[in-house]
Amino acid sequence: MQKRALVVGLGIAGMSAAIGLRQAGWQPVIVERAPERRTGGYFVGLMPEGRQAAADLGIAGHLHLRNPPDGGKAWSLTRRGTREPGLGFLHQPGDPAAVVRGDIEAALWQGIRGDGTSEPIAVRFATRPVEIDDTGADVRVLLEDAGTGAWYRESFDLVVGADGLRSNVRRTVFGPDEHYMTAWDAIICAFQLQEQVPTFQEADSIISAREGRGAWVFGFADRPPTALLTYRTEDVQGQFTGSRIERLRTAFSDMDDPVVRHALSSLEQTPDFLFDSVHQVKMSRWSRGKVVLVGDAAWCLNLYSGMGASSALRGGAELGRALREHPDDLDAALTAWESRLRPSITRHQRIARVKQQLFVPSNRPAEALRSVVLRLASAARERRSAKARTAKASAS
Repeated sequence: MQKRALVVGLGIAGMSAAIGLRQAGWQPVIVERAPERRTGGYFVGLMPEGRQAAADLGIAGHLHLRNPPDGGKAWSLTRRGTREPGLGFLHQPGDPAAVVRGDIEAALWQGIRGDGTSEPIAVRFATRPVEIDDTGADVRVLLEDAGTGAWYRESFDLVVGADGLRSNVRRTVFGPDEHYMTAWDAIICAFQLQEQVPTFQEADSIISAREGRGAWVFGFADRPPTALLTYRTEDVQGQFTGSRIERLRTAFSDMDDPVVRHALSSLEQTPDFLFDSVHQVKMSRWSRGKVVLVGDAAWCLNLYSGMGASSALRGGAELGRALREHPDDLDAALTAWESRLRPSITRHQRIARVKQQLFVPSNRPAEALRSVVLRLASAARERRSAKARTAKASAS
């Protein structure tokens, strides 16, 4: 008899896990509390691990990449408001692929629907788990259909919690958020710009960072840029009172440069944006019995790491692989799955603390050191590029 799995969440982690489960011969069912699938989203740099996972999941051919030629130009704004060559996100080792979150989700959605050789995966919108009982031979889940108000129970051989940083599955099965969520005393706001910052080229990336604040613009080849505003605060809860835009204006009040002005002006016209506090999730074990967490619910590398989407894709692909290798032993499969992922997740969680200084330096010395490091790295990259161009010209 085919084993059934309930996947909670229709994001990158959830759809990746569902496709991995199907590849392992399982019958996954996805429930999503939202009434419909979301689209769009902010900049994502898909790293080699993520691109390999997309290939393993069979969705690489559906993934639309938006890299500017040669990675695009990156500029850093000084305190005087002048621009100098900078080092953008796409210039880091690994040659990240530029996408927006919706590009990955659209590719996964194509995989969910099937390609004629596999059955589509069932998706139930406006549905959420209310209770999860893992005390018997299978997992009994009480589900609520928000559209009809109906509550009903179903049995599954596995429940996958892919419902994000503030996971309801994690809270229900593993305990309160405060046991696992680490606070970073910072806020992020990410959104789509309607147009590029004036005087910059369409695909340019622009960075303006000061002590405790940072404004980033990420350029694409074939769509307007996205923006990230981030700042440090000792009063995280207070940032969620009143107007979010006014909170941002206060945080960036003494950064009067074209990036900040343009971003804040654009935000007032943007109906959809992400405004949230920054956290990581630290857990000693990502599974308990027949319940497993994936993606942000399990580890939340956070936006500073630049590895959230890549790790979510890899988590789903590796889950399918482990279940194929241990078809009759769920505990062995989940143990093998976690042992493969945890070293990388732990490493990137640690690196994210360093990367945070690039996005939003903690103090003036960190700001100065950041500028020097990026200036040297940018110069080194330009020397490598010039050497490559010379070699190419000589070969021709």
